[in-house]
Amino acid sequence: MLYVEVDGRGPRLVLVHGFTQTRRSWGPVARDLARHHEVVRVDAPGHGRSAAQTVDMVEGARLLGEAGGTATYVGYSMGARLCLHLALARPERVSALVLLGATAGIADPDQRRARRRQDEDLALELERVGVERFVRRWLARPLFAGLDEAAAGIEARLENTVAGLAASLRLAGTGAQESLWPRLGELTMPVLVVAGQRDLVFAARAEEMAAAIGPNAEVALVPGAGHAAHSEAPEAFVALVRGFVARTGGGRAAG
Repeated sequence: MLYVEVDGRGPRLVLVHGFTQTRRSWGPVARDLARHHEVVRVDAPGHGRSAAQTVDMVEGARLLGEAGGTATYVGYSMGARLCLHLALARPERVSALVLLGATAGIADPDQRRARRRQDEDLALELERVGVERFVRRWLARPLFAGLDEAAAGIEARLENTVAGLAASLRLAGTGAQESLWPRLGELTMPVLVVAGQRDLVFAARAEEMAAAIGPNAEVALVPGAGHAAHSEAPEAFVALVRGFVARTGGGRAAG
């Protein structure tokens, strides 16, 4: 079972964080959305108070669906991949889908093997240096250059454990998961694919994913933001989510 915290009342939104984060990492986004929604913040497998749940993406998606129920699912990076797996495995649970900084996996087998080796190297580094040093090195990557100390949410990330994060890398990293690109056309619920405007790689990927999904998908870019757009520009991200839910009816009350 995954650990969750619930705030607010109204149509249900389930928020799923990225790698090294926890439920607490949604910060002002969760507080703002909880003014009009029931917001379920999940600790993903291997993270926070779900650290003991060391599972792959398929089992993680099953646990996520049990924890979140029927809802609009909002996932960031690793969390987006979990939400995508859930939407394909249990579409009746996902009334609408918001994917931020997302990928459907790595299609090329050689590139996927190379990514698995990179994820293993990261897991070994984590086991060598510990959570705090690893997290600070992780956040020093150019991908997170737009995050200041407050937005990076170091304190929330330090709730994680070495064993949980290492298992997440090995079992649920991008290199470990199967490519979902051939299956994106199976998604029939409304899908919003979001990226930061300055995150050029994932902005291009968002366009590719929306095209593969079909006419029920749309793309939105968060102005001036990088990869962690919800942390860099929370008000703009919340506005995109609210607008999408209002247009699509994806925020109807959970059943």
